[in-house]
Amino acid sequence: MTRDILIAPSILAADFARLGEEVAAIDAAGADWIHCDVMDGHFVPNISFGADVISSIRPLTRKVFDVHLMIAPVDRYLDAFAKAGADVITVHAEAGPHLDRSLQAIRALGKKAGVSLCPSTPESAIEHVLDRLDLVLVMTVNPGFGGQSFLASQLPKIARLRAMIGERKIRIEVDGGVTRDNAAALAAAGADTLVAGSAVFRGESSADYAGNISAIRMAAQGGRVANLQESYV
Repeated sequence: MTRDILIAPSILAADFARLGEEVAAIDAAGADWIHCDVMDGHFVPNISFGADVISSIRPLTRKVFDVHLMIAPVDRYLDAFAKAGADVITVHAEAGPHLDRSLQAIRALGKKAGVSLCPSTPESAIEHVLDRLDLVLVMTVNPGFGGQSFLASQLPKIARLRAMIGERKIRIEVDGGVTRDNAAALAAAGADTLVAGSAVFRGESSADYAGNISAIRMAAQGGRVANLQESYV
């Protein structure tokens, strides 16, 4: 199933001294989703922000809030992030012993459910929960910090996930080191939702951000077209 390419700027790379302005800027620049990376200093070696920050910026845009929870344990916090305004809530397959239960809880809150895979986690870890999912997030860096280098080793995993998903209406999202230079390869492998932090928040204005978003989107669309052409040769 071919789905539109979505660009989800990660506010982890925004200027937190003027976070509200930055959210408004990427909204105006053409962001499809707003990606919120939540880190707890336990599951990952960094602390970012929590539900209160998400709640404070929720009124600034109607765009989808794509909330990536890099926290463990996670279940006890799902309700707070749902109430804060998350539209998609993604939990890590590695963050708890009962992934199926976590995904059911997200759906019960009326939110779309996602699962994230760290680089060392195989796609087989989610084989038995596919029908609980709206999104699979493939980490192309080790989670915990922004600005890391892209791990090309994850491209085959993305391709295998696309084959595993088949005709299910599940998006494949990628987070970590995404730029205009690797967007084509990601889309060719099967990704349709690209999280970008530093590559979007480069420059000083909404116009700069718009150019960055457009460049990533165009590269991804080009990679998808090239892949389709090769499949018919």
